[in-house]
Parts: sequence; structure tokens; C-alpha cells
Amino acid sequence: MAEHAAHPAYPVGLRLSGRRVVVIGGGQVAQRRLPALIAAGADIVLVSPSATPSVEAMAEAGEIRWIKRSYADGDLADTWYALVATSDAEANNAASAEAERTRTWCVRSDDAGAATAWTPATGRSEGVTVAVLTTEVSGRDPRRSAALRDAIVEGLRDGTLAAPHHRTRTPGVALVGGGPGDPDLITVRGRRLLAEADVVIADRLGPRDLLDELPPHVEVIDAAKIPYGRYMAQEVINNALIEHAKAGKAVVRLKGGDPFVFGRGMEEAQALAEAGIACTVVPGISSSISVPGAAGIPVTHRGVAHEFTVVSGHVAPDDERSLVDWPSLAKLRGTLVVLMGVDKIGAIAQTLVAHGKAPETPVALVQEGTTASQRRVDATLGTVAETARAADVRPPAVIVIGDVVTVGTK
Repeated sequence: MAEHAAHPAYPVGLRLSGRRVVVIGGGQVAQRRLPALIAAGADIVLVSPSATPSVEAMAEAGEIRWIKRSYADGDLADTWYALVATSDAEANNAASAEAERTRTWCVRSDDAGAATAWTPATGRSEGVTVAVLTTEVSGRDPRRSAALRDAIVEGLRDGTLAAPHHRTRTPGVALVGGGPGDPDLITVRGRRLLAEADVVIADRLGPRDLLDELPPHVEVIDAAKIPYGRYMAQEVINNALIEHAKAGKAVVRLKGGDPFVFGRGMEEAQALAEAGIACTVVPGISSSISVPGAAGIPVTHRGVAHEFTVVSGHVAPDDERSLVDWPSLAKLRGTLVVLMGVDKIGAIAQTLVAHGKAPETPVALVQEGTTASQRRVDATLGTVAETARAADVRPPAVIVIGDVVTVGTK
């Protein structure tokens, strides 16, 4: 191999779908490499007397074929690509020699200099695969390659590394869940779509800090200030989405939490569908679980709560418009999470107690969860109305009712 060492490696992308790939060794290296080979559609044969539980699960699921023995000469017959990754140097050398004879590209986890192929540090971002490869044997630095890979992929995902599209984009709307408030809690896909947007229609409860990162040419529309009042606001928002999309713009509807958790996301998706406009839904982290978590409250806990229920509190229990079965909720033993219920918490607590919930049931109100202004106020069902008034708890706040409130403070 010495005559090859002076020349840099030639990068290439292998199309392995339906082609035989042999992996020798079922340890940690195989566990890391197999998912990408499976995703590539390769016909994978694992040769190893043992395997990690994760690799064994891949075999049980039918994703790979497992020959439960050590390597034997001839295992690489009709093979396009081989990964040699055992702790047996003699077996690795023999397999590598067979690969050389059969002209099979072969990666060696124990000796890169003896291999005929190297595995680059790879990452993916929306249809693009980034592969970073150190081209010289003497200067191979896998950690640096991985760090470069991570930096490039992160830049593509969050938009800090601009990669403009040169083909015509299909206009459409993305309904993006922005998470509970902390800008770091938006999904990677949501952040990337924001970076590619021409128009952003943002909710008041969306992660506002992300708007400051948008380029100057992006038009930001505050949905909370769209005219014609609360009753007409949703219809006007729908019309704005349709209008900008039909103008050929890439539109992001940025919402707090998840678009389909009390976010009217389906109403907007239906309006777009009726207008013939493509719509992408990007789920977000719901405040119903993330805000309690940020305040140290698990919505479920072994031996305490085996279920949690999320309800809207924007309509009082005695309001004829309410769709919540409050008497049934009072009988549940698990956790009750109430969104949009700060101004109705007195009536909610009174109704739950009237239908059997103990007045001593712990309650926590978490205001502006996950943000720098987060604060937690604790009470019980019997005291929460007065406590919330005295502490001047204001929306947005998530209310958690149940024994899980005291789990972290015991």
C-alpha cells in the first residue's frame, strides 16, 4: 500500500441500493455504520459470532442478514463494498486481502492505511449530504473531520451558511411550530425554513428572538396586529397566507408550541388546501410538556401519574361553548395540564373540587416558561385562585394540576 500513500483519496458517492455489502464484526463500529447502509438500501450481510443488542435488533427486524460465525475466506464473493470491523487483527488482514483480490472496496476500522476506502464524516440536511474526508493517510484526523461536518450541517440547517436555490422553488406555506418560547427549542427543520422564507407571519407567542435573525428582505407580519378584530382575525390570516403564496413567495406561519395543539393549524391547512396551495407542517415542542419540564415538573412519574391530559381553559367550565368534560377530569388520578386558563383558574379549580378532586391537590402555574422571564408559583386547588391573583400571574402560563407538582420538591 506504500505506493498509494502519496496520493490523496478520490471522493465518490456509492449507490448501494440492492447491492451486496458485507460487514465483518458486530460491535460498536458496525452499530454506528449500519444505519446509513440500511438507509442506502444495501443488501447487507453481517458476519460475526456476536453482536451488540442494537445490531441484533436490526437482524431481528430483517434489516440485515446475520451469519453467526467468524469471517471465512470467500465471504466477500460478489460483494460491492465491505466494512471490516473486528478486534481480530488476523481476521481483518485476511478479509482485507480477499477484498484486494476480488477488487471490492474495503473499509478497515483498525488500519486506515491498509484499507482501499475510507468512510467520511457525513451529515444530512434536507436532501443534501455533507461528507468531510481527510485526503492524506498521514494527516487523517477523524475528530477534525467530524467537527467540520457538524459546523457545515448546522450552518445549512439554521441558515447561517447560505446556500441559495438556483432552481425554481415551488411556492407554498410552512406551518412551523416554534416551541414554547426559547428560540433554541425550535426544531432544526423549522429554523431552516425560517432562514429560507420570504414572508413570515408570526404569532405573539412564537419565539420572537428568531425574528431578529431574519435577513432585511424578509417581510415579517405580526398576526396579533392583523385588523378586523378577534372574530375575523383567523380568516384574515388565512387570506394573507394564500395571497403571499400565490405571489410566489415562500411563506412561514410561525406559531408558538405545536401548530395542531390549540394552534388552529388545521384551519389554516384546510384553507390552503382549498386554495390549491402546498402546505408543509413542521411539528413543534408543545408547551404542555416542555414548560412543566423546564420548571422541574414531570407530567408523568412512576408510581405517581400514569397519564396526563391537556385541556384548553380559555372557556370557563360553566360556559355553554365549553367542550371539556370537567366532571370526568375531576375523577382522573393523573396529571391535568391546562393551557390558556390563567383568568379562568378560579372557576376551573372550583369545578374540579365540586366534582370530587381534593382541595389539597397541588397546583403549579408556570409563567413564560423556557424564557428568561420564567417563574413558577405553587398552590393547591383550594388556594390557587387567590394565589394567582396575589402573585399577579399573567398569560402566557401553563397550569399543572396533580401530585407530580411536588415530585421534584420532596
